[in-house]
Amino acid sequence: MDVRLDPIDRKILVELQADASQSLDEIARKVGSSKTPVWNRVRKLKEAGVIGRQTVILDPEKLGLEACFFVLIRTSEHEAEWQQKFLRALRERPEVMEAHRLAGEIDYILKVRVANARAYDAFYQALISEVRIFNVTALLSMEELKNSTELPMPDNAGV
Repeated sequence: MDVRLDPIDRKILVELQADASQSLDEIARKVGSSKTPVWNRVRKLKEAGVIGRQTVILDPEKLGLEACFFVLIRTSEHEAEWQQKFLRALRERPEVMEAHRLAGEIDYILKVRVANARAYDAFYQALISEVRIFNVTALLSMEELKNSTELPMPDNAGV
């Protein structure tokens, strides 16, 4: 579906990405509009699927999840049954923050948040007990340099 975004739509999306808890009045003031037109635009953007679910961003370290691992997975199995079992295992593990299927030598990359190395090992042991994996490489993030949920707004008219 081709959604046309005008400059006001893009400004609204920038504001919502920065802080979705802002009132419609605040957003309207910042984008140079009034509350009702902003509400109508937000509703249309939701209906079009541009705006998905809204959530809260938590600080993982304040919750004791101080270790972030990037897990590189290579598999020798590519059958649909294995992939479904693997996907189910990932969905059942709350430690998995992101999972991507890749092109190239590595088949999958996971972003895993846990308390420490011992917790990562428990995650790893549980995963390999559920799904056969050819090779796993875990990379510990030493420092997070940038973390954003905000997408860049395209300058073009369509998304």
